[in-house]
Amino acid sequence: MLASGRKADPLNSRFEQSVPLNRSPVEASSQANEESLPVIIQGGMGAGVSSWRLAGEVARRGALGVVSGTGLDTIFARRLGLGDLEGNIRRALDHFPNRAMARRVLDRFFVPGGKQPGEKFRPVEMFSIEPPARLVEVGIVANFVEVFLAKEGHDGPVGVNFLEKIQLPALASLYGALLAGVGYVIMGAGIPREIPGVLDRLARHESASLKIDVLGASAEDSFRMEFDPLSVMGWTKGECPELRRPKFLGIVSGATLALTLARKSTGRVDGFIVEGPTAGGHNAPPRGPRNLSSSGEPIYGRKDEIDIEEIRKIGLPFWLAGGWGSREKLAEARSRHGAVGIQVGTAFAFCHESGLDESIKKEVLERVASGTVSVLTDPDASPTSFPFKVASLPDTLSESETYLARTRRCDLGYLRKAYRKEDGSVGYRCAAEPESIYVAKGGEIEDTAGRKCLCNALLANIGLGQVVESGAVELPLVTAGDDLSSLARFFQGDRRDYSAADVLGELLG
Repeated sequence: MLASGRKADPLNSRFEQSVPLNRSPVEASSQANEESLPVIIQGGMGAGVSSWRLAGEVARRGALGVVSGTGLDTIFARRLGLGDLEGNIRRALDHFPNRAMARRVLDRFFVPGGKQPGEKFRPVEMFSIEPPARLVEVGIVANFVEVFLAKEGHDGPVGVNFLEKIQLPALASLYGALLAGVGYVIMGAGIPREIPGVLDRLARHESASLKIDVLGASAEDSFRMEFDPLSVMGWTKGECPELRRPKFLGIVSGATLALTLARKSTGRVDGFIVEGPTAGGHNAPPRGPRNLSSSGEPIYGRKDEIDIEEIRKIGLPFWLAGGWGSREKLAEARSRHGAVGIQVGTAFAFCHESGLDESIKKEVLERVASGTVSVLTDPDASPTSFPFKVASLPDTLSESETYLARTRRCDLGYLRKAYRKEDGSVGYRCAAEPESIYVAKGGEIEDTAGRKCLCNALLANIGLGQVVESGAVELPLVTAGDDLSSLARFFQGDRRDYSAADVLGELLG
C-alpha cells in the first residue's frame, strides 16, 4: 500500500492561521466569532470510542467531529495486529509525508491476515521523559492516521481530544495530528497552559518542550520533554509542508480555571468546553473535604457549581457539557447563557459509528430499554485519583468480584505518574499496578485500594483487549454520563440502536 511513486497532499486545512500571541482574549474572540463555529461538538471519548469513523460521520453532517487521542499509539498498533482487513490504515499511510517512517511503523506492527485469537498483540513501549525514537514515530504516525481518516471524503471540521494528565506522548501526538490538518485541539483533565504555545511552535515546525509534572520535584528541578520536528522527521526547513495552527479549546470545570487559561497560557486560547460532574469519563473532584454519599459517590456542593456568567465575561466562545445533550438544553445554553452550543458525549458513545465493541453497545442499550442501567461515580477507580464514571454491567470490572479476581499489571502505563528518585532521575508508578511494586517505588499502600487498570479496560471496551497469561482477554470497564438512561429517546419503534445522524437530528430538530 505504500507506493513509492504516489504523491498526495493531506495537509490542506480550511482553518485560519494563528493570530499574534499578544492578542487579548476579547480580541481573539472577535476573530473567532467572525468564523463559523460548530453548535454541536461530539465528545472526544477515549480510548478509541470516539474513533475516526464516528468523528468523520459527525463532521460530514456539519458538527465538530472529534477523535480521541488517548492511547492512539497502542490502538493503531493493535489494529494493524488484527490485519487492517479493510485497508484503511494502509490507505492513510500512503499519504503520510515521510515514506520511510511510515514503512518502519507498518513493518513493525502489521500482521497480514491478523493475529490468531489466542496470540498476544505485539507490545508498544511505554512513553518516558526520554522516549526512544521508534516510539515517537508510532505516536506521530498513529495520530496522523486517525485524523486523516476522520477528515477523508468531506470538508467538515475535525478535532482531536487529549488528557492533560497523559503528558508523555503529547508532543509527538500533537505533531502527528497537525500533519493531518486537524482543525481543533481539545484538552482537559488538568490545566494545559503550555499547549497553546506548543501548537504555535509545532505549526511552524519549531522545537517545542513541555514541563512534566514530577512528584517530589524540588524548586531547583526542571523536568521537560523536548521535541524537534525537523530532527524527528529528517527534514530541512525548506522541505516542511505548510501547516496551520488549529484552534485550542480547554475543558474547564469552573470560571477560575477558564480565566487562568485565558490569561496565563503560553499561546492563544480559542474557547472553552465547560464540563460539569455529570459527564462521562473523568470528572473534576469536588472542592473541599472528601465526602461520600450512601452509595459511595462523591458529593458535589455549591462550591462545585459552575458560574457560567463569569465564564461568559471572559469573552471567549464556550460550549456547555455534561447533562446538556438535549434539544431543550441546547436552546437554554444558547439563549440563556450565551454559549455557542454544547458538547455531547454519551449519546454518541453508543451509536452505530462509535468504536465501542458491538456486544457492549447491545448490552447497554437493552438495559436502557428495560430501565435496568445505572452509572456510578467511582471515587477510587482511576489511578489518577479523579472520580470516574462507571456503568454497572455484568462481566466487567465494575463488579467487585471480577475486579478482585484480576491479576494486577501495568503494561500500558498511560496513567502512570512520574516521580523523582533519590538520585534525581525520574521513575514511574501507577496506583493500579501490583501493590508491592507500587510501594517499592515509594507509593503509599492506601493509594492502591480500589484502583482499576483503566488503560487495559478501555482498550477492551473497543475490542482490543490484550491476551493475558491464562489465555483470557482483559475485561472492559464501561464509562458513560449520568444521562445514559435517556438514550431511549433515539430508538425508533422496536429497534434498540441508532446512528450519529439520529443524535444530531434529535438535538437540532
